[in-house]
Amino acid sequence: MKRAVIKVGSQVLCGSDGELNVKVLAGLAAQIADLAAADWQIVLVSSGAVAAGAGVLRTESGARRLGSIGDPVTRKQVLAATGQVRLMETWGRFLGERNVAVAQVLATRSDFQTRRHYLNMRACIEALLQAGVVPVVNENDVVAVTELMFTDNDELAGLLSAMLNADLLCLLSTVPGVLAGDGQPIATWDEQRHQLEELVVEGTSTLGRGGMHSKISIARKAAGLGIDVVIADGAAQDVLRNIVRGDDLGTRFASRRDTSPAKRWLATAAQSTTTGSVVVNDGAAAVLRDRNRLASLLPVGVETVSGTFEKGDVIEIRDTQGSVLGCGRTRYGHEKARELQGQRGQKALIHYDYLYLSD
Repeated sequence: MKRAVIKVGSQVLCGSDGELNVKVLAGLAAQIADLAAADWQIVLVSSGAVAAGAGVLRTESGARRLGSIGDPVTRKQVLAATGQVRLMETWGRFLGERNVAVAQVLATRSDFQTRRHYLNMRACIEALLQAGVVPVVNENDVVAVTELMFTDNDELAGLLSAMLNADLLCLLSTVPGVLAGDGQPIATWDEQRHQLEELVVEGTSTLGRGGMHSKISIARKAAGLGIDVVIADGAAQDVLRNIVRGDDLGTRFASRRDTSPAKRWLATAAQSTTTGSVVVNDGAAAVLRDRNRLASLLPVGVETVSGTFEKGDVIEIRDTQGSVLGCGRTRYGHEKARELQGQRGQKALIHYDYLYLSD
């Protein structure tokens, strides 16, 4: 049984008037049901709650009351809380017509950063998938403040695909893929040929936070974790069926390697929660950069220890030029790490199993 995380952007789901486009939702629901019948486990990351909320409160009295809320963040929370109900009701209706049950999952960045929250959420979603339920996931806008917000739902989808060891990540937007200079979609992303800055003019839709720059960054990271990724037009005919068949549709990022669950967690969420850092000498940096070696970080290779951290915390690893090499879970607290830095014959500061190295 294969597993896919499908992210649908707000511009795909909503018309310019802010109302949910039921024709598009119905079409995607039919394809998701077909994939489920073909032994695919599906996790749906659905944007559109804020836009749907604007549609719900479009009446004269609703708009007047909403306008009386001065704080724009609170206003967005009201729209998200109101619209999430309509969004779930619509997905539930269309998938329910095809005998597919749905479950609502709302998440914040902290759910991925805190190891206990991460494992609890993973266990719940795994159980839902085992029961044949499609989890419909969205950011919990009601409780998310700036530091707890995802960059966009592309990031949330990328985190989920890594958490759940997905085979496929689909990022559905209103463009047919990553466009080359001639305006045609690039069929397959090539790390050697394609430069992000040359291809992307940053911008977001009027309904969402995401842009193509974000999608490419998430896709590259997921591919590096062993997940196939496709960026495609969500309104294209049979888009999901065609992607699963391997048809030439959108831009495909081929998976490059496989990683353990612990390393996936480090790669996706933990890098933003490092509480300290170490600087390693040139010899240790060279060993860590050598992908043909499975090396732990030993105290003898550490030049300096910065910050305050405890045993089991995630710390950042830098070289002497200040470049970030990666991160990992430390075996020692900051005081013990400083005591042992530069010493030979000591146990690893970060064991290979809990060490993630950036590309």
